[in-house]
Amino acid sequence: MSLQEILEKRSGKKCELCSQTSNLSIFDVSGDNLPEHSILICSTCKEQIEGREKLNPNHWRCLNESIWNEADAVKIISYRLLHLLKNENWAGELMEMAYIEDDLKKIALDGLKEENSEQITHKDSNGAILKEGDTITLIKDLDVKGAGFTAKRGTVVKNIHLTDNPKYIEGKINGTQIVLVAEYTKKSS
Repeated sequence: MSLQEILEKRSGKKCELCSQTSNLSIFDVSGDNLPEHSILICSTCKEQIEGREKLNPNHWRCLNESIWNEADAVKIISYRLLHLLKNENWAGELMEMAYIEDDLKKIALDGLKEENSEQITHKDSNGAILKEGDTITLIKDLDVKGAGFTAKRGTVVKNIHLTDNPKYIEGKINGTQIVLVAEYTKKSS
């Protein structure tokens, strides 16, 4: 059985991201052309994945379904796309709700780093390098504009998200996703 046939059987001849049934092709996640590392996607999804500047957030609401797919390759691509769209409220919430194994999350995030030729480094107040998913502690009180509360010194923020700007990270405090200045944090051990 060919790779195309294997993927068509697994997907029911639908795009494994948005369920479209026309213009389907193979998208190789890892470069080895194995069924477990490939997905079947439509031309719309493929064009947006290959040209990041054209990501249409409304199209990617389909990730609500695909992030729960049984196939690891589908989960990896879904998580990468959610990470790229994390500034959309629905995508950020879905990233926090979705369970993805640590090894798959690492593969997904490593794939994003490879695509970004310039590596951005986020550092805390002590110069420690911050990584996606780290836990940090605030080292000073921070007024959270628009949310009506002050994030107190000593507040622990788990599962931080890195931004495209090395000065800022994102985290959830009191149920609100906020942007934090990295130099006002300390990495927890």
